[in-house]
Amino acid sequence: MCSVLQIARSTFYYEAKERPNEDVVTDAIVDIFHKNRKAYGTRKIKAKLQEQGLVASRRRIGRIMQEQGLVSTYTIAQFKPHKTACNEAATTNVLDREFDQTEAKRFVVSDLTYVKVGHRWHYVCALIDLFNREIIGHSAGPHKDAALVSRAFATVDGDLSQIQWFHTDRGSEFKNETMDELMDTFKIGRSLSAPYDNAVAEATYKVMKTEFIHQMEFQSLHHLKLELYDYVNWFNKHRIH
Repeated sequence: MCSVLQIARSTFYYEAKERPNEDVVTDAIVDIFHKNRKAYGTRKIKAKLQEQGLVASRRRIGRIMQEQGLVSTYTIAQFKPHKTACNEAATTNVLDREFDQTEAKRFVVSDLTYVKVGHRWHYVCALIDLFNREIIGHSAGPHKDAALVSRAFATVDGDLSQIQWFHTDRGSEFKNETMDELMDTFKIGRSLSAPYDNAVAEATYKVMKTEFIHQMEFQSLHHLKLELYDYVNWFNKHRIH
């Protein structure tokens, strides 16, 4: 190319961008890794380095991570629980696997997951907008019931009547008199999933367990609520999706 363009090779080598100093890249990788809950692997760290004007290959990033003892939470094997039996409510599956939505709050999906607090099991409920996969509401408590779900709705910004449909699995905590009253009050339609039709909520909880729940020891319900609020803020506003 130098011959074709009739320029000296020395000109090219002089203008070529210098490779970032190893110590600079290493410090940046360590900083990015720890500021993002130890959840980022080489792909996302590479994207964050580019935001800082640093260029490094995934192989180089992987080598530095190995040298620094940085192991992403996604490399740790996760327990896969089996689904329990569901109720046979007549409510139809309105969503029908249409997971890509173009309107905010048209479909909000939810599920529950368990968290160990001290020596007791507690539960987390999250409300996820299919429009952009944002967690728009969340709650934590010692009981897996309708009150937990209702508290999650209480944290949603704006008018609840903006939510058109609420889609969940067929657990009793989602289909009961309390939830029916809440849905009727705000004119929210109900959609109950068939098997495997609540995939987005389940996938979000898998991410939460890997990046958040399995990485911490919660001393109290108050501690869990504070950390959950912090995680949701990071998940919505900072995390690379």
